[in-house]
Amino acid sequence: MFAPLGLFKDVPCPQNQHCSLLTCIFSHKPVGHSLIDQGTPRDTHVVSRDTDGPILSAAKRIKLDSTIEEHAPKVIPTNQSRGADKARTEISPSVAAKKPQPANQGIAKPTLKSISKPVSPPRAETTPAKRDKPNTNVQGKTESRPPPRRAPKESLNPRMLTKAPAPHGVRLSIVTKLHAAMSSQNEKMGKDKESSDRYLVLSPNELVTMALDEEEKAAKDNPSIYSNVIKLRIVKLSKMSKDDWASEVKAHLNTRYYKLEPIQQPQKQKVLTTGLTTKEELAIVSKLITPLHGLEQFGYVTKPPTEEEVSSAEKGVVESKGWEKCDRCGGRFQVFPGRREDGSLTTGGQCTYHPGKPIYPPRKQTDHITGPRDTYYSCCNESIGTSSGCTKGNTHVFKVSETKRLASVLQFEKTPEQSNKGSRQPVCFDCEMGYTTMGLELIRLTAVSWPQGKQLLDVLVRPMGEVLDLNSRFSGVFPEHYANAIPYGTPIPEISDGEATRLHVVESPTAARALLFELIQPDTPLIGHAIDNDLNACRIIHPTIIDTVILYPHPRGLPIRMSLKALCKKHLDRDIQTGGNRGHDSKEDAIATGDLVRVKASETWKTLKAKGWQIEGGRLVPPPGAGKTEDAAIAERTLGPGAGQKRKDSALGEQ
Repeated sequence: MFAPLGLFKDVPCPQNQHCSLLTCIFSHKPVGHSLIDQGTPRDTHVVSRDTDGPILSAAKRIKLDSTIEEHAPKVIPTNQSRGADKARTEISPSVAAKKPQPANQGIAKPTLKSISKPVSPPRAETTPAKRDKPNTNVQGKTESRPPPRRAPKESLNPRMLTKAPAPHGVRLSIVTKLHAAMSSQNEKMGKDKESSDRYLVLSPNELVTMALDEEEKAAKDNPSIYSNVIKLRIVKLSKMSKDDWASEVKAHLNTRYYKLEPIQQPQKQKVLTTGLTTKEELAIVSKLITPLHGLEQFGYVTKPPTEEEVSSAEKGVVESKGWEKCDRCGGRFQVFPGRREDGSLTTGGQCTYHPGKPIYPPRKQTDHITGPRDTYYSCCNESIGTSSGCTKGNTHVFKVSETKRLASVLQFEKTPEQSNKGSRQPVCFDCEMGYTTMGLELIRLTAVSWPQGKQLLDVLVRPMGEVLDLNSRFSGVFPEHYANAIPYGTPIPEISDGEATRLHVVESPTAARALLFELIQPDTPLIGHAIDNDLNACRIIHPTIIDTVILYPHPRGLPIRMSLKALCKKHLDRDIQTGGNRGHDSKEDAIATGDLVRVKASETWKTLKAKGWQIEGGRLVPPPGAGKTEDAAIAERTLGPGAGQKRKDSALGEQ
């Protein structure tokens, strides 16, 4: 074994106060700090020896004596020992702090302040609403209450890099100076006790982490001019104003700890130009249709469940007696459609959960040395497994995914053919869902024309079950929307300045589905993102769909899917879903989905044109000799591997 030589002096002991080693190589500083606050000598490693016992450190001696006195029976001291015990136990903490005592006397008995000091209650779970609520300080001023943060315990030592821009000694010197400049600014911020940004005062661990992050970023981004960049940064920090330092700290905290997306103001979207006319885009869109055969395992419904299947699903619901699995926390609870006698809709009380998705940092080359990075939740930056949740819901909720059980609530219906209306242009549509006693139900339906993006339908939907949670964080539908809604068919009055937009409302999902059927035919391309969820919410079986999840597949394939927000940022350079807790806008999502299809149509036309395809009279004309084999090859390049074979099999089935 090698001699530790103090290598682990800054690493906290894994056993903490329960460590039983006589000479532990790890740090026990937290215990030492508590002793200083209680009036004990500063040296926490002073040893104490009983006449017939082993050598123990001061911290462990205190804990040992406390345990012995708590569990030992009270014994009346004799005359010989009464004076010594009285002298040792009646010393007040203030006197002990002023007058140094020998190590084997002043810290032996549990007459410390912590014995009589009340224990602080555990920190309650914080909901996002409470977290963002202003806090009133002693002076009566309001200060923001940000999410909790936890800084890793690191030593002031440059992090290991694959290609370091300078020797370790040079990097260590730079990190030390950078940390000193940051500490100076942090002290100035801490002296301003009347500031409303008290949470910006960093702890020692947070300062070390900030300095290491700054140095590592400079080393990776500018390795050739690393020394100059970091020196200029140190000079800038030393001359920085308090407001500028506050902005720097806010940016660091948001990047390192909070990982919160700021609410962005809606900005005017750029007009998408593909270089094609409307007729040309309509002619090309037929090449982007997604064959549904073979996708049933991923949630796409191609035929309605039979009466026997629906009957068995209904029987299963009755036998389960309302027991469901929570879609948020995973717990079991009972649901009572129509309400129980006491008026409750569910059991289990409040639901504690994480609304954000787990984030898995990518692996790095140094993970085998430093260990893999902890996975965390995007909503609160808490490591997975450390807490049950950061948000509380009033009730548990559930989601129904099985096709036959969905049909037991409302049967699926195929898009009817309307011979008197002729062919229709493609339609983009998007649905928002909320939790009810029937599961996840449709609460808003929006449809826009393609490629123009003009609104065709936008209605609120009254669900069939009692509402448990409108899922406003994602759906963007709040109770006031229903309170201010106008029955469908009634004109919406003009909106004055500052007044919220009012929507039409229909009385059931069946009525909303009927309105959508008026806009489409069976051969009308219906465009959506993860369109299986929207079709299942409406209980629609449509044979002609275009799904951007399949047009832009995830590298690992289904069932993993790219988010609409990520696709828009990558292919449209457009930010959507920026409302934060205000939720999504289904109209914005529908238009964005249609624009993604327009981009894919432009890419497809470049491939077709290179192969000799032409557009004549609003229709695609293949080159001489090109048939279904060429069509399958185009589908292969457009929709991904295997798509050409699926389309070919589908064509053979139709023959």
